[in-house]
Amino acid sequence: MELEMAFPKGVTTINPTHDIKLFSGRSNPKLSEEIAEYLGTTVGPMIVKNFADGEIYVQVEESIRGDDVFIVQSLCNPVNENLMELLIIIDAFKRASANTITAVIPYYGYARQDRKTSGREAITAKLVADLLTTAGATRVLAMDLHTGQIQGFFNILVDHIFSTSVLVNYMKKLNIPFDDLVVVSPDTGGVARTRYFAKEMDCSMAIIDKRRDKHNEAVALNIIGDIKDKTCIMFDDIIDTAGTISGAAKLLKEQGAKEIYVCATHPVFSGPALQRLEEAPIKEVIVTNTIPLGDRYIPSKITQLSVAPLLGEAISRIHDDESVSSLFGFEKEYKN
Repeated sequence: MELEMAFPKGVTTINPTHDIKLFSGRSNPKLSEEIAEYLGTTVGPMIVKNFADGEIYVQVEESIRGDDVFIVQSLCNPVNENLMELLIIIDAFKRASANTITAVIPYYGYARQDRKTSGREAITAKLVADLLTTAGATRVLAMDLHTGQIQGFFNILVDHIFSTSVLVNYMKKLNIPFDDLVVVSPDTGGVARTRYFAKEMDCSMAIIDKRRDKHNEAVALNIIGDIKDKTCIMFDDIIDTAGTISGAAKLLKEQGAKEIYVCATHPVFSGPALQRLEEAPIKEVIVTNTIPLGDRYIPSKITQLSVAPLLGEAISRIHDDESVSSLFGFEKEYKN
């Protein structure tokens, strides 16, 4: 497993006279420490613990009255525990008279339930947005939301940033010949993302048509585009159970693909995901550290890249009232 920074270590645009108050929940403390290192600061002191019955207790251990605070918390497994913890932390800062409270959410859980696909379903992406607002968050910084429309679920400011530069830069270092390369969207929903990657990699693209007949289970059916004797790179935002990715990889191999790489922002890796990835005909799986991989056995084909400098730079710009969107020249094209 490899950890690679997106920007040179220790290089930051932070004005040392500006004091950023950075705090962390318990879901991804290593990422929080890396962000703090990039910003040239430390993670603020805070007590977060559980009572015997599981209730969460939070106490901020320094005065933050009138300060702009940033709270880093990924809504990953256990998602309900981490979500509730974030809400309580936000409430603690609100009651401690913070000036602004920015929830830095590298992975926004419940994002896949962003609309009703059949009757009597909940739209949890909107519910989480309401909960964060009610708790007292004044701004949200999120990375690679499952769909851009989630930004519209909030009545507070949302900065949506992308891991694209981190993943593309890594793939370019592999020096795969452009005429031997094709970027593949694992489903029709990721076409806009894949189109941008194809442009950045200066290569062609293909699309896999899949059908989702059962909850949380998808089947790859057809390939639109030429992938025979090509090196294929699949880009996605989330790998959950890895059913879609492993099925798509098998289909690509059956149709004549030479080598297959997978890039994804959020390594949810639930259930049989790691076993499926290890057994699938994939040469390398590149993910980011928006979600910690933990102490589980991680196949050697999985590479983890750090998005801490990217998040740190966004935090710096928010704090200094500078443009965040200018970090991503592809933003306008990506949305179209």
